[in-house]
Amino acid sequence: MPNIVLTPEELRYMQTFTLLTGVTPIDCIVDERFDRIIFLVKPEDVSKAIGKRGMIVRRLKELLKKDIEIVPYSDNLEQMVKNALAPAEVQSVRVTKRPNGMKVVYVRVDPSKKGFAIGKGGRNVARARLILKRHFDVDSLVVV
Repeated sequence: MPNIVLTPEELRYMQTFTLLTGVTPIDCIVDERFDRIIFLVKPEDVSKAIGKRGMIVRRLKELLKKDIEIVPYSDNLEQMVKNALAPAEVQSVRVTKRPNGMKVVYVRVDPSKKGFAIGKGGRNVARARLILKRHFDVDSLVVV
């Protein structure tokens, strides 16, 4: 796993998240492109972090003035890909290393569900790329 350095802004967001949810996030990624904050939490803490009927997420969104996304963390690359691309159902994950040293992940999804994996404006695939780059040093993610 690459060495992750949190910015003061990310640390503040994580502290606010912990105070409101009672859950300590594993990581916090600020995605300026989609004006959102992505929190990675332990799988068993996801429902607690979201809150009953999404109440905690809505409160965080109002407080931080950004979209909030909560993704279950896994230290297994294949499982993390599946978590990051949810709600799309991933059929297979293949990791290759190119001669130039780039690490590329190819993800196969049902062709009729490819839109779910990519998301509106590439939102879901961008989330997966940010997480995989930061935690698994993946240079590229391709949905096929």
